[in-house]
Amino acid sequence: MSNRYAVVLAAGQGTRMKSKLYKVLHSVCGKPMVQHVLDHVSSLDVQEIVTVVGHGAEKVQAELGSVSRFALQSEQLGTAHAVMQAEELLEGKTGTTLVICGDTPLIKPETMQALIQQHEEQGAKASVLTAHIENPTGYGRIIRNEQGYVEKIVEHKDATEKEREVREINTGTYCFDNEALFSALKKVSNDNAQGEYYLPDVIGILKSEGEIVSAYQTDDFEETLGVNDRVALSQAESIMKERINTAHMRNGVTLIDPANTYIESDVVIGQDTIIYPGTTIKAGSKIGSDCIIGPNTEIANCVVGDASSICQSVAHDSVIGSKVTIGPFAHIRPQSQLSDNVKVGNFVEIKKASLGHGSKASHLSYLGDAEIGAGVNVGCGSITVNYDGKNKFLTKIEDGVFVGCNSNLIAPVTIGEGAYIAAGSTITDDVPGNALSIARARQVNKENYASKLNYNK
Repeated sequence: MSNRYAVVLAAGQGTRMKSKLYKVLHSVCGKPMVQHVLDHVSSLDVQEIVTVVGHGAEKVQAELGSVSRFALQSEQLGTAHAVMQAEELLEGKTGTTLVICGDTPLIKPETMQALIQQHEEQGAKASVLTAHIENPTGYGRIIRNEQGYVEKIVEHKDATEKEREVREINTGTYCFDNEALFSALKKVSNDNAQGEYYLPDVIGILKSEGEIVSAYQTDDFEETLGVNDRVALSQAESIMKERINTAHMRNGVTLIDPANTYIESDVVIGQDTIIYPGTTIKAGSKIGSDCIIGPNTEIANCVVGDASSICQSVAHDSVIGSKVTIGPFAHIRPQSQLSDNVKVGNFVEIKKASLGHGSKASHLSYLGDAEIGAGVNVGCGSITVNYDGKNKFLTKIEDGVFVGCNSNLIAPVTIGEGAYIAAGSTITDDVPGNALSIARARQVNKENYASKLNYNK
């Protein structure tokens, strides 16, 4: 097998997106388009990836990091001109170079591999990824010779009536012999209406030199979709979403209603987990086996252990143990950690807090900036008062504590192991272990006083 390289074209501004965000950074299922392309290319056996950047270059480089080297196209003068910017990094190297656009997130690694493999097996100097489409209006047609090799690529406006009947179209993804590519690029002219240098012209140059030009036709036109506007972006999102959901179901996950379940890229879900409609699971999440998620639940960048249940709730950037019950209507905010067998009930908010094994806050509580031990019961309406308007403070609740309803724990404060906080207390000082703490005004009854208030008169 020869050396392999890749050039990712990501320099266009994307004016049709009508966006402040650089086109290839628009997200498809939780990941920028260009990152999808780089991930797919990286899964192949390539020695070097060069991404050609232009508009928004710094942001694209920051997103992709060290996965790719970069070449700058400071002025957009066509696709051939874009590839030429990689000359300094790739010229003179022997092997095969894949050229692919950064706005084609749906092209599968298997398709890229098949294109490269056929290219190398046929000894071609160039190979084109093609697709069959019933209405090819506007696409360049692939004209093959009797041996099945590419004779030429004809743009729609230049095609004869017979050529326009051809349904095989150019997708804009290519393989080249690397040395032949950069040799031919020097011969590309910009003598056209737009004054630009076009990469398909390399095909004609190689053909004129008697070289073999091959074509590999994918059986899935949808995967070749290039995203140039918001409509195409939504189409790519829909196709990718269906792919992701199908993969999870084939791996043993039950999606009650796949059409109304949104799972982003790079999410891991264990077997026999059931996901109900209206659920969104965002990138970075890892869900265990035998879980029940949803309905109407959002999970983002969380680890969830086996056999946990999250119903009609939101959880972000947190670690959730096994056999945990959350919801309905709970909010797990970032940097929270729930140990096994924890229960977080309706209208409970957890923020930057840890709850030990078997602890529970069943309803109407706020627990922020807290370290809560095992076997703790937090009564209805109880809160950690963690913020004084300028700074956040820590509340520590040790194992086995019982916090009665409507208690306020004014941080910084520590509640010792096995302590009991009487309902309605406002705790401002540390409570020793096994103590009963009562911090509320003594009840006073004024007999017959209510009649003086003239109620119900």
